[in-house]
Formats: sequence, C-alpha cells, structure tokens
Amino acid sequence: MIPPVEMTTDMMIVFGFLIFVTILFVFEVVRVDMVGLLMMVFLPLSGVIEASQAISGLSSNAVVSIIAVIIIGEGLDKTGVMNIFARHIIKFAGKSEMRIMALVASTVAFISSFMQNIGAAALFLPATSRICRQVNVPVSRILIPMGFCAVIGGCLTLVGSSPLILLNDLMASWWSNNQSVLGDKPFEAFGLFSVTPIGIALVITAILYFLVFGKFILPKVKSKPDDLSCLLNDDLECTYGEEIHSA
Repeated sequence: MIPPVEMTTDMMIVFGFLIFVTILFVFEVVRVDMVGLLMMVFLPLSGVIEASQAISGLSSNAVVSIIAVIIIGEGLDKTGVMNIFARHIIKFAGKSEMRIMALVASTVAFISSFMQNIGAAALFLPATSRICRQVNVPVSRILIPMGFCAVIGGCLTLVGSSPLILLNDLMASWWSNNQSVLGDKPFEAFGLFSVTPIGIALVITAILYFLVFGKFILPKVKSKPDDLSCLLNDDLECTYGEEIHSA
C-alpha cells in the first residue's frame, strides 16, 4: 500500500502560485508573456527552485518554438498581410457565400499552421467582417467555419500545434531514458510536415462539412454597423481602427 503524501511547504507555495497565475489568466490583469516572466522571478525568490532552474526551460526546443510562433504572429499583425488576403478573396469569390466561406476558412487554416490558432482568427476578424459587409453576407455564417478551421489548421504543421511541439520534445527525453526497455531502435522525432497529411484531410473535411450542411446549421445573424467594435478588443481596434471606419 502506497503511503499518503503529506502536503509540504513547497507544495503549498506552488499551489498558491498556480491559483495566482490562473487568476491573472482569467481576468487578463497583465499579458500572458508577462505572467510567465513573473513566475520566472517569483519562484526562485520563494526558494522553491534554484535560479538556474527558472531559465532552464529556454533550453527546450518546444519553448523556443512557441516563442518564435508568437513573434511570427506579431509580424503578420504589423505588416497588414491580412488586408492583402481580404482583397484577393473578394476578387476570386465574388458575392458567393459558399466560395467566400471556403476561401476564408482555408486561408485562416493555412495561416494557423504557422502561428497560434487564436492569433490567426483574431488577425482575420476585421478583414472577414469587412468582406461580409461588402457582399451582404451574414458574418456569423463565415466566422463559425473560420473559427473551426483556425483550430484545425494547427494540425497542418508541427509549429502550428503547441501540444505537438511539447510532446515531440518530451518524447525525445523519455525515449533516451528508457532505451533498455524499448530496445536499440533510435527515436525519430517528428519533422515540420510529418502531420501535414492528417491536417490536410481534417481541413478539407471541415470545409466540405460546412459547405454541405452550412445552410442548415449556421445561424443567419445580421450584424449592425457598430457591432464590429464590440467584437474587437482595444488592441485590435487600435491596430485596424482606421481601416474599419473607412470600409
């Protein structure tokens, strides 16, 4: 029988920090990256870990890859790439709701394969809303497929899915520590496009699903002219404000 584990002081400190971090995430008191930096400072100061352990995570390929994905997303935000995509979508799709939905969903899925899923959807939100107003299509019938494809698009490449990055890094360490059990066969880490066939199949299936059943399941909610400002947070409204009002 395994003896019960007693709650130590270090455990209580860590649980306290966990609750504190959860509150910061939920109420968005500070940015997510600032929360991570605060924990790198507070945990060593509390004595739970050593100062060298606080920055040891930066030696992980997974952590550096996720940071790089965030930087790429910020670059797409600042350069206005989404506006170029919006113009081409209107040019090729015309006023067809199904073509607009397919092009927007596939474009967001592609962008999501190289950056965070939420970031890809947020970046394309103003452009999608403008397209819907210009062609008189209910924005709800485009945003829902776009949101689902933004999540599924993370499966197109390894960098698009944070869990896959972490699992790939952890599996390499686990394999090296269990070679006696698993044999002499070397561990082959996932490549950048190892999951691409699965991701492409998922994206195509999702788009076909919305094209076939979209007219039955997607709501027809007409947005008011001022609704867009309610959908955007302060950062997005500040970035796209001039273009939104000129559309």
